[in-house]
Order: sequence, then C-alpha cells, then structure tokens
Amino acid sequence: MQIELNPVGNMCLLSPLEVDQLQHSANSELYQLYRNCSLAVLNVGSTTDDAEAIYERYKSFDIQVLKRERGVKLRLINPPSHAFVDGKIIKGIQEQLSAVLRDILFISSRYLANPAPRSPGLNTHMVFDITRNADAIKLDSDPGVITCWGGHSIQHNEYKYSKEVGYQLGLRGINVCTGCGPGAMKGPMKGATFGHAKQRNYSGRYIGLTEPSIIAAEPPNTIVNELVIMPDIEKRLEAFVRLSHGLIIFPGGAGTAEELLFVIGVLLHPENKLQKLPVVLTGPKGSEQYFQALDQFIGDVLGAEAQQLYSIIIDDAEQVAQYLKDQVKSVINYRKAVGDSYHYNWTLEIEQQFQQPFLPTHDNMAEMSLSKDLPVNELAANLRRIFSGIVAGNVKPEWVRNIRKNGPYEISGDKEIMTHMDNLLSSFVKQQRMKLQGEYTPCYRIVAEQKVTV
Repeated sequence: MQIELNPVGNMCLLSPLEVDQLQHSANSELYQLYRNCSLAVLNVGSTTDDAEAIYERYKSFDIQVLKRERGVKLRLINPPSHAFVDGKIIKGIQEQLSAVLRDILFISSRYLANPAPRSPGLNTHMVFDITRNADAIKLDSDPGVITCWGGHSIQHNEYKYSKEVGYQLGLRGINVCTGCGPGAMKGPMKGATFGHAKQRNYSGRYIGLTEPSIIAAEPPNTIVNELVIMPDIEKRLEAFVRLSHGLIIFPGGAGTAEELLFVIGVLLHPENKLQKLPVVLTGPKGSEQYFQALDQFIGDVLGAEAQQLYSIIIDDAEQVAQYLKDQVKSVINYRKAVGDSYHYNWTLEIEQQFQQPFLPTHDNMAEMSLSKDLPVNELAANLRRIFSGIVAGNVKPEWVRNIRKNGPYEISGDKEIMTHMDNLLSSFVKQQRMKLQGEYTPCYRIVAEQKVTV
C-alpha cells in the first residue's frame, strides 16, 4: 500500500537542504526519529503501549519526503490502515504528520546541528522557541489554558469523569492541554469539544505536548489540533507549566507521579512562593484511595508545605471547572502585577536539576540520592527522576531493552522514603495503572537502606 499526500500549512514548502536531511537512510538517526514519530501519529487508537511490538508490527512502514516543482509530498508505504477512511487520510492525522515534520526539522536545524554552549536560561529559551515556532503561544487569544495530567491506563469510570471535567471547562471557554495520548489525556479534550460546541466556540484549542521516546506508547489522539513534539521529557514538563494557567491531575501511574513531583518541586523553590499556578487533584467517586495514597506519600516524604500546593476535589467536575476559572483570573492579575506575559510564564523559577535530561541507566538510578537531609525541592527533583526512570523502563523501547538485558533497576535511599515509595508503587500495580494490557512485571526493585549516623 502506497499513498502520497501533501503536508499542510507552511510545511508544504521545504528547502532542498531540509529534504536532504530527511532522505531515507537506515543509518540516519534523524530519519529514524522522523519515521518513528510519523508512525506513532498514524497509529492512533492503538490498544497497546508496547512500543517495541508496535515497531515490529509495522516494520515495513516507510515515509519518504519527495521533491516536487511546487513543494513536497509525503509518500507513505504500508501505513496503519485505520489512519484512513475510504482511502483518504483522516484530516487530523494529516495535520499531525505535518507537525511532526515541522518540529523534527526545527529542533534538528536549530539545536542539534549547531549546539549552543550551555548557559543559564537556555532550556527555558528552547522551550519558548519550539512552542513559538509551533504557534502554541497565541497572543491574540484569551489566556486560559488548563493542563490535564493523568494516566493512559485508567478505569472506564475515570475516563468518563475526565471527559465530564473537560466538558465543564469547555462550557467556561477554557482551553485544554494534555500529554495528547489516550485515557486521561484524551478524556478532557473530548469533553471540551462538546462544551465549546454548545457555546458555539469554534476556536477551541486542544494542545498536545509529547516527546519522541513516549510518542509510540502514547500516540496522539486525533482531537489534538495543536501537536508539539519537545526534544525530551524535561522540556515537555517545562512547556506544560510555562504555557498553562492551571493544572488538573487525574488518576494515573508512575508518569502522573512524576508530573506531580515536577510541579511541586518547582513551586517549592523559595523564589516561587508568590507564584500563582493552581493545581487540582481530582477523580470520580471511588478514586479516593488513589489520591489518599498520593497525598500521603507527598506528606510523608516532602512535608506539609508540599501538600499545601494542591487541592483535592472528588467527584465534582463542575466545582473543579468553577474553581479553576476563578483561579485563572488570579493568575492573570499576578502576571499583570509582575509584568509577566499572559501566555508564557517567564517568571517561574525552574532550576537546572529539573531541566537537565536524565538518562535512566542502572548506575544513575542506583546512585540517585534519596535522603531527608536534602533540601526539599532537591529531594522532589531526585524523586521525579526516579519515577521518570520507571516510566522509561515500563514503555520506552531503549530502556525496556536495557531492563531485559540487565535486570530491574535497584532503587535505594533512606529506609523511611523507600517504604513510602514501595507502598505507593505497589498501590499503582494493584490498581493496574502501570500497563495497558497483560500482567505487569516491575522494572525496578526497592532496596531499603538504613541511614547511618556518625
């Protein structure tokens, strides 16, 4: 099966150099990255989060960028058939293919071809530069973007509730940003489309932020009308908090815990004490146990101050939306008072420990310091890295292979912290929040370490 189509927007015009960069070559790292991200977009609706199985199933898939007199065409060879209706590609998927082309080329030519020297503020500039190039910072729109975090492997009633929250947000003219995959990332977007439609809002924004190593396991859902591919998880997380005026956290697994630890660690920085960034943990009736376990872990490990940085609302979608609509006004008033942008939060202080990409090798995971003697925001940063490593070991192909070869990660630290972490992770496994299908085999092993006092 071969299909040719045009990229949409300004990606239908590429320079000869850009086309050459993406020419087929089995040894071209950039081409393989482009091919795999394109396959993930075409494979929307996948019922597995096993990226290796996806790549194996579609190993005959290929994508070619063809030079034409009036621009370029994309040739798809053996793409997933469910991306097409009556032989024509679904419009939303065509747009997302163009977004992949745009972001892969931009990041490659701007940052990978000529890497700039490391300097304070470079990561934040990169996040701004990539999101601006993707037109995700819209100065002519009313500020009001709420990011929704949560798991891709959630129960049906939790998905329905996330959709109801999105509906209530949409009724109030609020736009939605998520990690763009299935589950709690799709539900709020789907609900918001109905809320916006009822209000005759035809410019609703459904922003999806992803990154190459997770996109196959969590392919962008087709409701996303603004897809942005960030280079790594750290820049993806920073983009979420810089672009947002508030955050909702639905039930999830290790990835959701990573996201919560990121925003808590950032907000615990002394320079962020006056920042306005509301965070709401919410789920349907029956999800109390999940949030109790998460809240207890935060309290036991990071303390009461960390618990004050979020609110918990159970089974009341309307209250969640009303609360955040009111909070958005406070966010805008704060930014006006300090002279910050309404659409991109420059004044939020994010330390390099939250920005530097973390490679979850066995050594890095084993050597991570997890001690109550650390400053609380540094402990939050290290915990974030550990949960990020667990996500990588669960679903990211490179690290799944690493676990298969070298065995599970060994995670050690203060005995008290390890006990609380083991309890939290065990609750995720028991509630089947770590994997979409099949029995979950942990990619980690908790090794409690008794703290020695000299």
